[in-house]
Amino acid sequence: MSDPQLSFIDTGTALQSLLSDVGHGPLLAVDTEAASFHRYHDRVYLIQVSSRTRTAIVDPLAVTDLAALGEVLADPGVEIVFHDADYDLRLLDQQYGFRATRLFDTRVAAQLLNEPGIGLAALLEKYLGVRLDKRFQRADWSTRPLSPEMLRYAADDTRHLPALRDILRGRLAERGRLTWAEEEFALLEQVRWGSADNGEPAYLRLKGARTLRGRHLAALRELFQWREETAARTDRAAFRILNTEPLLEIAKSLPTDLAGLRTIRGVGTELAERRGREMLEAVRRALDLAERDLPRIERGPRRIPDPAFEARVEQLKAKRNELATRLDLAPGVLCPNGTLEAIARAQPGTLDELRAIPGVRRWQAETFGQALLDAAVMGKDETERKAPRGPPS
Repeated sequence: MSDPQLSFIDTGTALQSLLSDVGHGPLLAVDTEAASFHRYHDRVYLIQVSSRTRTAIVDPLAVTDLAALGEVLADPGVEIVFHDADYDLRLLDQQYGFRATRLFDTRVAAQLLNEPGIGLAALLEKYLGVRLDKRFQRADWSTRPLSPEMLRYAADDTRHLPALRDILRGRLAERGRLTWAEEEFALLEQVRWGSADNGEPAYLRLKGARTLRGRHLAALRELFQWREETAARTDRAAFRILNTEPLLEIAKSLPTDLAGLRTIRGVGTELAERRGREMLEAVRRALDLAERDLPRIERGPRRIPDPAFEARVEQLKAKRNELATRLDLAPGVLCPNGTLEAIARAQPGTLDELRAIPGVRRWQAETFGQALLDAAVMGKDETERKAPRGPPS
């Protein structure tokens, strides 16, 4: 590579040399590249690191022992800078069990500063005059060799992060929000790999799935399972096996031969020839099911209206929105609706009780906690005022 400040690390010896150079400094910017647009299995295909003076790209396909890098991430003496750390942290946890213990996330910082654009490209252009090349946003980082242009693109994701961090940290301090950000960063340290699916079958989360019934729903379930197994076996993104729209259309039309399958938009002749029999077999399994074995969409218990709760939520939202305008923050950043609903449900009477509600941050309680308590009481009073009164005794 022609860039003297950019190193490509593909041996354990080179990694040790890199970390001896940058791993003991006060700050290290980090990013990862996966290939979820191309691959089924989530994994790290590149790790970019930048100190204030040097940028390197580590190839985890070539360097199989990254324990030394994990130690740097976990070192409380090194501030680890990410932009939008959540997915990177989950991947590093899932694949290596790595944890970062002292974080600065430039995306979170931008949110707390109410930046109009919180993407890395927008922030770098605004504050550093750097324009990122977007050609490789959906590149397949699992391929080797990677072109010099791809490596430079990847390096730019961390190369400018130390300078951006300095600017955003200074602005947070000026606005009295640095402690807010530090609390958010500390919460990011707890991020772990895992998905919250609430126990719902994955095929029901497809857009349009809940409009299907009986054998059509059974066919969707069988086709979805076939697609997942095929994607996992071939390590290809599921939509590259079969897109969701034709998946739903097959479930709706229930074709029984290749001619019928070919007529479905998004399937076509080539795919029908290559995987058509597998898709038809999935449909046949649904058609052969006994009536009692057909899937049914479970309906949750009907929610009983609670005017008092709704009134508290509305009062809290109104107060939150008023505060958001005054503090120049997006309402959802200041306090998400889910947190407001938790407050309305718990009906705290004191700041200590407010702080104990899951999702409530210390900075929220300290900055506008009393206003939220007052708003919840106003909602309760409003409901009582509007409640129908019985006849006088």
